Amino acid sequence: MTRAPHFKRSQLAGIIAGAIALLAAGQSGAQSAAEEQAAKEQTVVVLGSRSVAKTALDTSSPVGLISLKDMQTAGPLELGKLLQTLDPSFNFSSTFISDGTDSIRPATLRSLGPDQVLVLVNGKRRHQQALVNVQQSVGRGSAGTDINAIPLAAIHHIEVLRDGAAAQYGSDAIAGVINIVLKSQVEETSVSGTYGTTSEGDGDLYSASANTGVALGQDGGYLNLTVEARKRGETNRAGVDSLRVNPPRVTQHIGDSNTRDLYFWWNAALPIDKDSEFYAFGGVSKRKGDSFGFFRSAGDDRTVPAVSPNGFLPAIHTDIKDASFAFGYRRDLANDWKADISINHGASELAFHESDSINTSYWYEPKPGGGIYAESPREADTGTLKFNQTTFNADIKGPVKLGDASLFLATGFEYRRDNYQIVAGDPVSYQYGRTNNPAIRIVGQNGNTAASGIQGFPGYTPATAVDDGRHNIALFLDVEHKPVDNVTLAGAVRYEKYSDFGNTVTGKLSARWDPTKTVGVRGSISSGFRAPSVQQEFYSSVSTNLNNGVLTETLTARQGSAVTQAFGIAPLKEETSRNASVGLVLRPASNMSLTVDAYQIKIRDRIVFSSEIAPEANGGPIANVLRPLGVGQAQFFTNAVDTRTRGLDIVAEHTSRFASSALVLSGQLGFNKTEVAKRHSTSSVLSGETLFDQAQVTLLERGQPRKHHVVAADYTNGAWNLNARANYYGEVQAQSFSPLHTWDAKWLVDTSVRYAFSKRTFLSLGVNNLFDQLPSEWTNGGDFPKLGFTRCWETCPFGVNGRSMYVRADTAF
Repeated sequence: MTRAPHFKRSQLAGIIAGAIALLAAGQSGAQSAAEEQAAKEQTVVVLGSRSVAKTALDTSSPVGLISLKDMQTAGPLELGKLLQTLDPSFNFSSTFISDGTDSIRPATLRSLGPDQVLVLVNGKRRHQQALVNVQQSVGRGSAGTDINAIPLAAIHHIEVLRDGAAAQYGSDAIAGVINIVLKSQVEETSVSGTYGTTSEGDGDLYSASANTGVALGQDGGYLNLTVEARKRGETNRAGVDSLRVNPPRVTQHIGDSNTRDLYFWWNAALPIDKDSEFYAFGGVSKRKGDSFGFFRSAGDDRTVPAVSPNGFLPAIHTDIKDASFAFGYRRDLANDWKADISINHGASELAFHESDSINTSYWYEPKPGGGIYAESPREADTGTLKFNQTTFNADIKGPVKLGDASLFLATGFEYRRDNYQIVAGDPVSYQYGRTNNPAIRIVGQNGNTAASGIQGFPGYTPATAVDDGRHNIALFLDVEHKPVDNVTLAGAVRYEKYSDFGNTVTGKLSARWDPTKTVGVRGSISSGFRAPSVQQEFYSSVSTNLNNGVLTETLTARQGSAVTQAFGIAPLKEETSRNASVGLVLRPASNMSLTVDAYQIKIRDRIVFSSEIAPEANGGPIANVLRPLGVGQAQFFTNAVDTRTRGLDIVAEHTSRFASSALVLSGQLGFNKTEVAKRHSTSSVLSGETLFDQAQVTLLERGQPRKHHVVAADYTNGAWNLNARANYYGEVQAQSFSPLHTWDAKWLVDTSVRYAFSKRTFLSLGVNNLFDQLPSEWTNGGDFPKLGFTRCWETCPFGVNGRSMYVRADTAF
């Protein structure tokens, strides 16, 4: 594709030139601003242990720390992309033409599933998203955490525990835990504004945020408020469609969608006396996105020539609402014991609306007296997904003396209630004709049976609507002991009982030994689990398609349905894991550190979304099950695979300080390999290889990079700060839509320069993907490149936008 100059690029160049001139005339006496910022950097973490806080280099398990300065010098303004840029264990794959997954992208840790990483906010469990990823994308079949529902302006720092921690924190913590710590400062208001665009002149980004804090009470209370708004324009990197239109032209939309985001968050604490306080935090967000389905060509039975003589591209609009509220009470007890009681409620909602579309079965449906109705709405609501979670916690912790031994104990109780709801769409979004009667044959423009529902994807039907949930209780005990000064031993055990599938017990042992002040050895072993989510238990959808010329239903079947029972698919049960890690911590000098951690994660009975199960062409056992049920194809959630993940994380940092400047060099190398060790099935009809075919195995094993490295240099001299960061994304593979294809590894380089006019006012200029790297071309994609899919689709670690530039201003008063 030719990259022509664009007016907006010239406009941005003028802004940058003016900013540089302003910088040159700026004050040079702001040298202490960078030094003061460095002194304020957060170095203590609480994740991974309930005892006293430790530095990231003193923990028994590897914990990554992303500071406020890290977030300020990185380019991305979305939390998911920022984490991917700064932490190599985190992946945030780009997707397009994947329905709701275009708007809520899958966030993963250590190349496992989005629902196998637990997200905390201020140490409290964060609720999951309502969307289930059912398209052929990374995280297929999962409902993870909507990481982008949290605004960057509200965050003080982020802790990433790269170790199994289900015994400590409960379900989902197989790959690790991300703890997002909110800002709590008072008597300061900070304001930030950003404008950016791509080198193609599209994808214009406008963002503004404000954070302020006020003191509450007389003894350290606070109320911190954040508001953030962002608007991003669409990008399109689709190639020319030479297969479906003449003359050839671009028909698809491949790239980022239009989005409008608005956030309001808070964090507060109110002391009651010198020993206790009430606290509350949470936030609401509202985001709108516009994406697209597949192009419907003019001669297709899914189009109506009188309405769309040149074909049409269905538009899929999403309205995403997210809200959370946590309220609690902390109290210091006698003998250094502490108690914490809290309740935390969160809700996620995603509503679908389709436009520029049509229900062809409405258009061509015969009238009782002859003729056709010749009318169909061009847009409709296609349904809403809702998830809510309420969690109650009561914890107590403190030191205990047993003879000469001193232990630190933590114990607690948790109750959690999860609920999932599917709301049906407008009738036109799913009906086959106005009566939804398959006995009436409705034909399209070519005389073939017309498709039901509105184009893009048919809406959720009353038959798939659901409002159901479950609850569980948990008890845990953590123990930490230092038998000698340079050895730390810790253990945890957790019991959980679920109302739908039973109970489970998990445990963890960890140790840390520091033979000298410069050398530390750490390791852990643990058992873990992940309960099937209510989204996986209750999600279903129905569409009507042609199967060998016969109108039949294609069903995503929930557990316990007639289809899963006929196949003998057992109800979902928990995944179980075995985690082991060993690491080395080196601090050869006060300004240098190196950590090396190797790990293995084995998961049994992993819950996956099955392949599409279709009848054999000439009949057979699958056809004998599906056809009596009137189902043409079926897919469902099932505990079908065992996997093994092995990896190595290497993190190094070196700081050089000079008379008036400082240089920080860092490197994070991530190596990771996931393999499907076994495929199995409870069905006498479907083998494990049929239930989860090779295309799905490839997506699970190679859909995310096996190598992800981040190397960075940060240089501060007086009022100036220069930052360069390079991300290496290893190769990925897929074979769902073509023969096995490999997309090459790439280096992406981001750079920024920041000038401090004063201790509180900064101007930053940045370029992301400086060398305009794009995924390699899709050379063996069959007809897909002819449709415009010239590069990646289902596996895109860093997207297809190419180079982007931005200017950012920050001030505080």
